[in-house]
Formats: sequence, C-alpha cells, structure tokens
Amino acid sequence: MSTIERAEVFVASPGRNFVTLRITTSDGVTGLGDATLNGRELAVASYLKDHLVPLLIGRDPARIEDIWQYLYRGAYWRRGPVTMTAIAAVDMALWDIKGKVANLPVYQLLGGRSRDGVMVYSHASGTDVPSLLDDVARFRDLGYQAIRAQTAVPGIGGSYGVRKGVVYEPASTSLPDEQPWSTEAYLDFAPTYLTQVREKFGFGFHLLHDVHHRLTPIEAARLGKAVEDVRLFWMEDPTPAENQDAFRLIRQHTTTPIATGEILNSIWDVKDLITEQLIDYVRTTVTHAGGITHLRRIFDLAALYHVRTGSHGATDLSPVSLAAAVHVDLTVPNFGIQEYMPHVAETMEVFRTGVTLEKGMLNLSDAPGLGVEYDEKAAERHPYDPRYLPVARRLDGSVHDW
Repeated sequence: MSTIERAEVFVASPGRNFVTLRITTSDGVTGLGDATLNGRELAVASYLKDHLVPLLIGRDPARIEDIWQYLYRGAYWRRGPVTMTAIAAVDMALWDIKGKVANLPVYQLLGGRSRDGVMVYSHASGTDVPSLLDDVARFRDLGYQAIRAQTAVPGIGGSYGVRKGVVYEPASTSLPDEQPWSTEAYLDFAPTYLTQVREKFGFGFHLLHDVHHRLTPIEAARLGKAVEDVRLFWMEDPTPAENQDAFRLIRQHTTTPIATGEILNSIWDVKDLITEQLIDYVRTTVTHAGGITHLRRIFDLAALYHVRTGSHGATDLSPVSLAAAVHVDLTVPNFGIQEYMPHVAETMEVFRTGVTLEKGMLNLSDAPGLGVEYDEKAAERHPYDPRYLPVARRLDGSVHDW
C-alpha cells in the first residue's frame, strides 16, 4: 500500500507571497496544495509544518475523506481561516495525487464536466470615472463577458479595488497602510458611476460591484435599491458576513442579487445565508474553506436552495488554487461565475499550469491531477516578503471594516 512519505511547506514571493504544500507518497507521486492566507501566511505555514505534517506521515493518501475528518474533528479547535486553509492545502494535494494515480484530471473524479468552460469576471477600475470607462472598454475588447467596476471616490484616498499598476495588489510592505473612508461619500457616488458604465456600454455583459464589507445592513439596502436599474450581476459583500441575520434586512429592501462568503471558512458559516436564501451567490473558496472536499459540501447545499457559486479568485491565491477551483467549477450544477485575475510573470515562472483563458472563459488541460507543477528552484529566487493588507479609518479616525 502506498503511504505518505514526505510533506514539505514552501514559502516564497514570486510577485506576491504564496504558501505551497507538496506531499510525496512512497510510490513517488507528488501532490500540490495552496495554503496562502494573505497577510497571515506564516501562521498557516507553521500550522502545517508544526502540527499537520507530523500527522500525515505513513497515512494512506487515497483516504481523502478520512484524513479531512481526522484533521478537522481530531484537532478539537475547529474552523477559522488558519485551520481551514491548512486543511485545504492537504486536501488539494491529496486530490492531486489521486488524479495522478488514476491518470485522470480531478474534474473527472468529481463526476465529469457539467459545462464546456468556466465564465470569469475581470476587475476594471479607475482613479476617476473616465479612466474606469476606459478600463471597462479594454476588458470588453479582450472578450470578457463579466466585469467588476470600481473607481476612487472623489476626495477619499481609501477607495477599494482601484489598481495602482497593472495588477491590483492591496497588500503593502512593512506595517498596514491606513486609509481614510467616508461611507456617505461612497453611497452618493457609487450609483452614479455604475449608471455611467451602463449608459456607455449597455446591458450586453454582466456588471458586478464589490462593496467590501463597508456598509451597515440598512446602508447596503439603500445601495442595492439605488442600483436596481443598473441590473448588477451581484452586489458583493455589502456588509460584514459574520452576522448572517443582517442579510435579511437587505433582502427586504432590494432585488439586487447579493454575493458573499470569501472570508467565511465552513459550511456552518454560510448555512443560514444559504438555507434562508439570503444570498444569491456563495463566494467561499477552495483554499480558505477546507479544500475540494469541503467546498463541494457547501456548493451541494447551495444547489438545494437556488444559490449559485462565485468563488473568490484574486491573485492572493496561487495558480494551484485557481486550478483546483476550475476543476470544481466545471463539475458543479449550480456554478455561477469565477473570479479571475491573471498572475504576474514571476508567479508563472514558479507555477506551471494547464489553466487557459479564452473569450472570458477558463478551461483546463487534461493533465492528470490538478495539472500544476511547482518549480522549487525558481521559488528560491523569490524569498518571503512580509506584507499586510490595509486598514480603513473613518474620517473621524476610528477603525472601519476594510
């Protein structure tokens, strides 16, 4: 019987910080998992190296479900982003191994294709409305069928989702960047620029917007009502999702579709949101919600309640995570959309992947497993670079949700 012989944790920064787990079996088969938690990478790396890796050695890699339960229930201290990201990395790596042993891509092991490709959305942004409109035009010309629109609020330096360069990366070096925020200015401005996007480009594509947890429930309800004529594909993270009851108030006031879940880590964190149909899209991700095994549980529950998938997929997750997400996206019946941001060249020197993008759709090669290779030597040229996500402060100086 093949057993897990070795499990290695790599921390590198090829363009940004990634934590990667590589499991090797006694038969010489390797599997990769993404263990990246933006701004808290070393916590997950330590959890893996110091607590999970010793538990894996000698186990049967084919027993994915049993290992998942052992790591989750056996620790007693359950859930949370660090624990679930570490478990997810193990789970991804084991699915990668199982696919290679079977000589099949993982999506075939999950039941095969439910669709020919995976629709993604891009991230258009601008420092003002004209530059945003130019960016939307650029993504339309590239063939994207869905575009998220964000622009800087005039006079407010802490607007979310605005690129500083070619790639959006909010994490900064040293200590967190402290950014000013005005909810009042945002609520007055956001509906106007979303309306201008529709007036210029029409309704022939999906338009999305990310609030990024910054509103109270009644403020979110006001925004959702104000943009109903814009026909958003979704209003993302309108209010912090820890309070699931808050979404009931938003639902009472607007028909704008709601998406949330990227910072939630288990089926219990989204249970009420799904079963009470308080959201339209669940955004849990394969890396932060326990891997392929647990993400499928969440998506299967969502399917029963007409909630579709819309997994987080920014570049704070590695190409291993993106590949794993696409394998799941191809198979689930209630797929909605996949977030996508292209990784920089340095990242792709370390991770070689069979994921391809064409006409706003992601697809996979038929390589066995997840179809991703990790170049350890290339990673060594990019040592860990400590970075933090920003912190938002209201104009009176008090801390706000970023």
